[in-house]
Amino acid sequence: MEKATFAGGCFWCMVTPFEEQPGIHGIVSGYTGGHIDHPTYEQVKTGKTGHVEVVEITFDPEIFPYERLLELYWPQIDPTDDGGQFQDRGTQYRTAIFVHNERQRELAEQSKQELAASGRFVQPIVTEIRDAAVFYPAEDYHQNYHKKNQKHYKEDRALSGRDEFIEENWN
Repeated sequence: MEKATFAGGCFWCMVTPFEEQPGIHGIVSGYTGGHIDHPTYEQVKTGKTGHVEVVEITFDPEIFPYERLLELYWPQIDPTDDGGQFQDRGTQYRTAIFVHNERQRELAEQSKQELAASGRFVQPIVTEIRDAAVFYPAEDYHQNYHKKNQKHYKEDRALSGRDEFIEENWN
């Protein structure tokens, strides 16, 4: 098993693209990249902790290679927005790929370069590729939020503009 860690704005929205794929053994919403140990959601959402909302994915690379995770990741985000994602604004909602080893770094850098060269976006690709840091799981009520609070999740996602962006720029 390996870990993959992706920041793409609201972590609630970053679970569903990955959750029913073969070889995915777990997805945990959480925080990483900041300077406060064991941050809470209330602390992270202020934007003052340095942490970003992420999903940490446990996967079997023999069944679902890291390259496939990257292929799923990019179309979930606006890789040109360094101020957050969609309705979620602030550094705690910026995009990033947190790599756990050198192979992941190489693949992430390559996929970012390919996206930049594709001409899909006029603006530069600003998604950071960073070393994985200590991961802190989010509070229980954030885990599988889209299943536990379906109505609120659907309303929030509909208001975010994420799906319209994906449709316009990725489909």
